[in-house]
Amino acid sequence: MSALLDVIIPVFLIIGCGYCTVWTKLFSVDTIDGLMSFTQNFAIPVLLFDAIAKVDLVNVFDLNLFFSFYFGAIIGFLLGFLGSYYLFRRPLEDSVVIGFCCLFSNTVMLGLPITERAYGEEALRHNFAIVSIHAPFCYFIGISVMELVKSTEKNLRKNITLILKAMFSNALVLGIMLGFLLNISEIHLAGSIQSSIDMITAIALPAALFGMGGVLYQYRPQGDIGPIIMVCAVSLILHPAIVYFSGLNFGLSDTQMRSAVITAAMAPGINTYVFANIYGKAKRVASTGVLVSTTFSIGSIWLWLNLLP
Repeated sequence: MSALLDVIIPVFLIIGCGYCTVWTKLFSVDTIDGLMSFTQNFAIPVLLFDAIAKVDLVNVFDLNLFFSFYFGAIIGFLLGFLGSYYLFRRPLEDSVVIGFCCLFSNTVMLGLPITERAYGEEALRHNFAIVSIHAPFCYFIGISVMELVKSTEKNLRKNITLILKAMFSNALVLGIMLGFLLNISEIHLAGSIQSSIDMITAIALPAALFGMGGVLYQYRPQGDIGPIIMVCAVSLILHPAIVYFSGLNFGLSDTQMRSAVITAAMAPGINTYVFANIYGKAKRVASTGVLVSTTFSIGSIWLWLNLLP
């Protein structure tokens, strides 16, 4: 019960506050959109830049950790894609989006604060390792498969250009890449610059959680109950379960296991709706899936926190 009260509830209270401010019209939708633009395009990229710049790459970047997490993510994508197409008879392009919903966990806005509150700031180093390739990996999978099923007349060069543009124009990816550059070059920032970065990183996650609540208010629960239940089951139960058993087989340490499983147990991120909106496919499933799975994740996160060492 302490995990629920001390770790999960504080995080979701901030999300709830953001939700209620839009619901009661204290904040407008435009205000929340501005806040999310600030967090996703500036504050969180700065947070990731700072974390990657400081992390011990040799000791934190572990192939067993990456395989355990991303093997589960790929299985989730395949099950979401195939289940949508064969079980729920959705078109191929819709099925790619639904598969992407099962692939893209909310590793930053939910995964980081939950892990930090549960296990302390030191535990985040493995989260940052996972996050460092999460967006490029997921967008590469999603865009590649979508472009493959979308049409046959586009040539390979155009598809590769589209994939690379989508990946490397993302602010989160740019922040991560600059962090790697600073880390590898062993450049040390001036104290005044680092102090400014510290101020930004201190507000990044609380502001993002608050803004996320406001965005969730804009998502209205709508039909497609079958695919939505599948997204919730794959994201909240199957993905972390695969990571857990893979981690046992690959001998992950307790700290690695905690970061990998908790990150995998997060609901789909808001980027899943962004992906759906780009292609104009399965937007209803994506938006409702984010809302419903985020709500249900209160219970699933509590379950995994109690099962982990």
